[in-house]
Parts: sequence; C-alpha cells; structure tokens
Amino acid sequence: MLVSPFGGLPADAALVSHFRTADGFFNLGLLQNLSANPGYFRIGPDTTGYGRTCAGLAAESPGSDLHDALEDAQVDNSKCLLPFNPTEVVDNFRCERYVTCDQLKSGIMGRRARGAYYSIRPFLPIGMRKYLQRLSLRGWNRKKFPSWPVDRTVDRIMERLLWLMLKARGQQKVPLIWFWPKGKRGCVAMTHDVETRAGLEFCSSLMDLNDSYGIKSSFQIIPAKRYEVSPEVLKEIRCRGFEVNVHDWNHDGFLFKDRDTFLTRAAKINQFAAECGAEGFRSAVLWRNIDWYEAFKFSYDMSVPNVAHLDPQPGGCCTTMPYFIGRILEIPLTTTQDYSLFHILGDYSIDLWKRQVGLILEGNGLASFNVHPDYIRDSRAQGTYTELLAYLSRLSSEQDVWMARPQQVNRWWRDRDQMRLVPDGCGWRIEGPGSERACIAYAVLDGDRLRYSLPDFDFHP
Repeated sequence: MLVSPFGGLPADAALVSHFRTADGFFNLGLLQNLSANPGYFRIGPDTTGYGRTCAGLAAESPGSDLHDALEDAQVDNSKCLLPFNPTEVVDNFRCERYVTCDQLKSGIMGRRARGAYYSIRPFLPIGMRKYLQRLSLRGWNRKKFPSWPVDRTVDRIMERLLWLMLKARGQQKVPLIWFWPKGKRGCVAMTHDVETRAGLEFCSSLMDLNDSYGIKSSFQIIPAKRYEVSPEVLKEIRCRGFEVNVHDWNHDGFLFKDRDTFLTRAAKINQFAAECGAEGFRSAVLWRNIDWYEAFKFSYDMSVPNVAHLDPQPGGCCTTMPYFIGRILEIPLTTTQDYSLFHILGDYSIDLWKRQVGLILEGNGLASFNVHPDYIRDSRAQGTYTELLAYLSRLSSEQDVWMARPQQVNRWWRDRDQMRLVPDGCGWRIEGPGSERACIAYAVLDGDRLRYSLPDFDFHP
C-alpha cells in the first residue's frame, strides 16, 4: 500500500472518498522515491498538479510548459505505477499548500495596516472601503492560477486518474455512489453572513424573500461585540426552517493572528456554538489557517473559497466538491460574494453568478453562495438578489438540482462517506446510513474522457 505523508493516508484515499467505488478498485503504486521539493506539473493534457514527483520534473510556477507526469506512468498487471502521490497532490490543493510565503505576503495586508483598517472599518463609508479594497486587490484579473471564475483542478485530477485506472484494468465502466442524493445533478447552498445590527434586523425580511422562492438558507452570527443576538431571533430562524451557524468571533480580522490568540478565541467560539446549537462555521473575510482547525469543534466549515482572487487571502481549494479536513467537512465557497460582485466588480447583474453555476454544474458540483443581509437592503442590490433566487428556483425544478442548507450537505456527505458498494447477484447495492437516498452511477470510458451514467441521465463531467 502506498502511504501518503499527509496523516498516513494511502495514496488512493482521496479517490476512494470522492468516488465511493467498489472496494479494491484503485490499485496504485509509486514508480520510485519522490523528490524532496514540490512543484507544478501536468496530469494529462489540461490539468495542473502540484507536489513531489519521482523524476523531479516540476516547475516553481504554473504555466503552459509543464511536464506531463502521466507520460511517465506505467501499467503493471492492472496496477498503475504513478510518478506522484495522488492524495498528496489533492491535499496540496484542498489545503492550499501550493500558496507560497511570497504570495501570502503580497495578498494579505501587513499586520499593522490590517489592524488599522479593521479598527476603523465599521466607521468607513462603503465608498472608502471600496477604494481601499480595490487598491489591495489590484492585478487580481492577471492571476493565471487558480482559474477564474471557477477552478475544478482537483475534480479533473480525480476524473483523469479514474479514467487511467479503467484503462489499466481493461474495464469500460465502474460503479460509484453518486455525489448527491436521489440522483440530483448538482447542489446549491445559500448562506448569509450577518455583519452588523442593520443586517441582523433585516434577517426576518430576508427569510420572507427566500421563502417566496422556496429556498432555505443558513445565517452565520457573530458571537461578540458587533450586536446582541436574543434567543428569540435564533428561535425564529430555526422555527422557519433556516439554519444558524457561527461567524468568526468579533470580525476584527485577527482570529488567526497567532496561535495563542486563535486558541483563546476558538474556545470561546466553540462555547458559543454549543450554547446556540450551531454545527457550522465561517471566518471573517475568509481568513483561514487550515492547520489549526483541530481546535474547532464544528462539524463543518465554510471558509475556504474555490478561487480567492477577490479575497484578501490568496489561494483557493480548486474544487467544487465538499471534502474532509480531518473530522471537519469543508463546504467550500464556490461563487463570488455579493459584496465583491457589487462593490469591487461594480456588477449588479447575475451574469457572473450564472456563469459560475453553469461551470460548477457541468462537473456536478456544489454552487455555494454567501449573500450578506447587510448589503442587499437597498433596492438595487435586492433586485439583483431576487433575480438570483428566481434563477436558482428554476434550476431546482427544471434541471433537478438539489437546493440544500449547509447542514443538509454536511449530513449527506458524512453518510455517503460511510456507504459501501457491495456485489448483489449480477449487480450492486449500496449499504450504509442514508443508503435509501443514494444512487448507483457508472463512470464510463468515452474515448480520452470520462462520462457519468445514471438511469435517468448521461453526460460528460
């Protein structure tokens, strides 16, 4: 068994968890010892990898002139011998380990500047905030990686390796447990970070608006300083079928300032979450340090963007699917936040959101949104959000997309992770918690690509 340096996981761990194929399908080996230093390479003609390779043919930066590591792969009696560790490569993207110290320094404002900004941020008019944020984000649209506006690098890597494994085994297709319940094509989740008292006071009206389109959502509440949250408010949110999660500690931008500060605040955050019965978390402005997440007691996190070009911290997880960080499920933010759309890009249409949703659903992924009640109270922004709700409602009914709260996504993904495909006569059946909602799909070779087949549909990822 090939073992990954990340938590001792086998090399096929990421693939098994993602596809939930039959036991023993992935038969992987390593060509030879890996190089000491990671770098960029290609996995197939159009997919970027990042990690250590056997040949050491890896570049310091992504680009078009990268070595295709799959050219070095070998097949030995239905076993794939690879020049890299798939789980390591996938983890490098999901955990943003490809982001260098220089990128972090260029992307995150200095500690003093950040402290000064957040100390006066509540008093700054939006016009001044927009100016300062656009200044700090200048050059975002020239970044080549991750790909804007949606990056599916991780998903494409796993699809390519599944294709390669089918070729190695001489099989035309393989069964898998479908990604979403009841054969849904993809998933949409709506969330709302509540930043100010004005936003909190708008939550009831926002729930009315969401309900008018049949879309339930989650509200992330700040525990300290910003506003007082009465038990009645939390009760109203839950009684109406919505969800309560935790948003940072006090939204001052310093949750991850240093280890001691984080641990002190994490303990308080955990206590608040226990008191209000919250299962999920999102940090302020998507600040994150995944290596410290073991201090959280949440079931799921929503702080990692798919592509972070418009966020203060650079990076992105490069996947449109949920994934586990230890015991915590990461539900990545895969679409542009409303504030960035309205006030950084100056766009009050839903064209970008529609483009992102289209790209995500092409890969059967999760389109997750963060729309703040603080920023959609004016008629123009509210009109854009209403148009988005109408569009998502049509997707749900016309394209069989699952509209789910983050809590539902978390519970489904955890159930699916415990399910198994077992032989049943000439076919297969699914065993495990929630299996009554699960569907068997097939990944099928289609030339040099892969396509998925379910009883009611057939399409390319």
